Amino acid sequence: MLAPVFAAAALSLLQGAAAQSSRSSSIAHASSSSSSHASSSHVSSHVSSATAPPLQSTVSQIVVTTAVATPSPSAGALLPSQAALPPTQSWCPSKIFCAGPLLQTLNLAGAYADPKTIVDKPTSKRPQNVLNDFSALPGNTTLTEGAVVSFLQNDFSGEGQELMAVPLPGFEATPAFLDNVTDSTVKAFAQTVHGYWNSLVRGTNATALCDGVRCESSLVPLNHTFVVPGGRFREQYYWDSFWIVEGLLESRLYSIANDTLQNFMDELERFGFIPNGGRIYYLNRSQPPLFIQMLARYVAVSNDTSVLKRALPLAERELTWWQTHRTVNVTSPFTNKTHAMARYSVTNTAPRPESYLQDYTTVHDPSQPALNDTQAAALYAELASGAETGWDYSSRWLTNVTQGLRALNVRGTLPVDLNSILYKNRVLMAQLYGNSNSGAVARHRAAAAALKEGVLDLFWDSTKLAFYDFNLQSKTRNELFSAAHFYPFWSGIIPKEVLANSTNAFGAFAALNLVLNRYNGTVPVTFIETGLQWDAPNTWPPHQYIALQALRALPANVTKGALPTPSQGAGSFSLIPPGQLGLPESQLPVQAMSSNNASTEGAAADVNTLPNGAGVINGGNSSASDGWAVVLEKQLANRYVASALCSWHATGGELAGLLPRLSDQELNVTQSQNNTGNMFEKFSISDIDSAGRGGEYTVQAGFGWTNGVLLWVSSTYGASLVAPQCPPLVAAAPAGSSSASASASSSAGPAPTNGNTGAALGLRAPSALLLGALLACVFVW
Repeated sequence: MLAPVFAAAALSLLQGAAAQSSRSSSIAHASSSSSSHASSSHVSSHVSSATAPPLQSTVSQIVVTTAVATPSPSAGALLPSQAALPPTQSWCPSKIFCAGPLLQTLNLAGAYADPKTIVDKPTSKRPQNVLNDFSALPGNTTLTEGAVVSFLQNDFSGEGQELMAVPLPGFEATPAFLDNVTDSTVKAFAQTVHGYWNSLVRGTNATALCDGVRCESSLVPLNHTFVVPGGRFREQYYWDSFWIVEGLLESRLYSIANDTLQNFMDELERFGFIPNGGRIYYLNRSQPPLFIQMLARYVAVSNDTSVLKRALPLAERELTWWQTHRTVNVTSPFTNKTHAMARYSVTNTAPRPESYLQDYTTVHDPSQPALNDTQAAALYAELASGAETGWDYSSRWLTNVTQGLRALNVRGTLPVDLNSILYKNRVLMAQLYGNSNSGAVARHRAAAAALKEGVLDLFWDSTKLAFYDFNLQSKTRNELFSAAHFYPFWSGIIPKEVLANSTNAFGAFAALNLVLNRYNGTVPVTFIETGLQWDAPNTWPPHQYIALQALRALPANVTKGALPTPSQGAGSFSLIPPGQLGLPESQLPVQAMSSNNASTEGAAADVNTLPNGAGVINGGNSSASDGWAVVLEKQLANRYVASALCSWHATGGELAGLLPRLSDQELNVTQSQNNTGNMFEKFSISDIDSAGRGGEYTVQAGFGWTNGVLLWVSSTYGASLVAPQCPPLVAAAPAGSSSASASASSSAGPAPTNGNTGAALGLRAPSALLLGALLACVFVW
């Protein structure tokens, strides 16, 4: 239904619609276990670096580099046989960067570890010349990987060259929010992260921009500067820009926050919606619709109401797009009422260009039953819809975990988070109109009330005290507990049962309490370990922000009491309402310890309560007068700082006079001897010295939403933050390894008041080695 709009927009871009510069942030990952690489033995893990133009600014700078992948296949190896080509996608008409014979052949050659590398390379020749050169290659039965690499090197230029580093206007080395932070180590770290904005600002390089005639590119050029998270994430992305804007506002970088909004408004004018990211291969899908919330935050913090004249009509356009293209009527089996609710649902019948090989292999997996054309098209649509959710991928979207991505049911799911976001958007729109348009205010309030009624009817389980997605096929609530549970609270939808008393209110957050008692890290997406990157053991910065905001949204009358404690012999799992997590305690992820694993059940599983310093650290510094919600807030805020700081320290970060650089022996564990610290897009529930698992990495100093959440947490909880104790790297190395003989502390500050020590929770070697692999830019499946 959207194909004509997409096709026209994409064609105009391909024919030379260029702008002067561009802006925003990052992420649409493939699953960590979505497929296997047929030619993995021929993939190089090496990269070369091309240094971008230096920033023209008086502030201290961080070196900006763009990683350029280097292919290393077996020159004489023949390409594997190809399945039939998928249908041409009308919304993506390029014969080079969209689904077709050229893109499929290049992906099956396995020239690069990351398929996104291919579609981010502008052509170095006229498009027709590239197509002619491709047609001149030998047929599939004799085509070698070496011939494909030669074609790529002769006909394409380097990825990332269309963008360049630009000065950051209005940067203050010591922003006001740092006054909120009392601990010297945390303050210095927050100031360091604040400084990373200087290395992450980009604009379009007009001299390298393709016009569709001289050369062709997949880039969607924008009119304003933008912040990148680094590495492979070169273009603007939608939903993670919300947390980048949060950080920019804390840094008082109002101009570039405004640029972010202007870029999204340009896209709304151009396409009628905000695409997943700034490439033509994203023009059939969006992401969680947080533009209105970015707009409201910007206006509230900057007091710049002038932006509303342009923004409000375009915000209406986005709401109309979601209502027209992503909303269905569903009759509740609980009340028999009919609600208009949104879902993620992408029209797509081919592999996503940026993840072509993963999608192709998922559909043509020889270990699973063959799919007919209709089934293949449906699975391609599910894969693209999963990317639209931002959670690509999670067991949340599966009808059967054992079947993997073949069991995706994104389009058949009403997501609680999406509808909560849309509810809050309506509330904010009514507020932004103020007294200027009473009709619009009434309309948005009515729409918000209808969405709230639907959220409480379809998603809220008053017995389990939790929100769950709704399955459109079975007409039931799903039983999987996920971080989506916190979105309604963040959005201001608080069920009457929660408002009734403190016991119920705590019950709705008992899973968060379990995490803080049982694990070293922060709140995971789910408690199921599937190998998919949006499942345990991974934890994500946006969800820590949302959980914190959810706690803050609770009224004081139900949060004043002390934090509940389990009965003797029981653990924090016993405090969770029966059935809420949807799995028994014995199936929860296990906290990794330096020499073994924690217990799976009972009081012994709550490792932070164990004697002799054997427990979880970095729990915060709550006072006796704090209510249970404030206690959880302070603990989670400190855990987030610990995850960000400890993984940064473990990869070479140091703070002069406060946090010395680790020894080369220690940094060898993370292969970071020549590194200066990295901020990762996700963390581990168990190993706070480690990045999360899965997805793709080419890391550099900062990561957009990780930076933004760190700055917000520092500003909001600064007086309650303490220097974390980081688990030592060397103590956990396997016996007999080069790093096993020494025992150095990785403490980022003084010992915590509960007597726990960093040495009690040594990082297990496999996690450290995986982190090293990620840092070496190995593509992780």
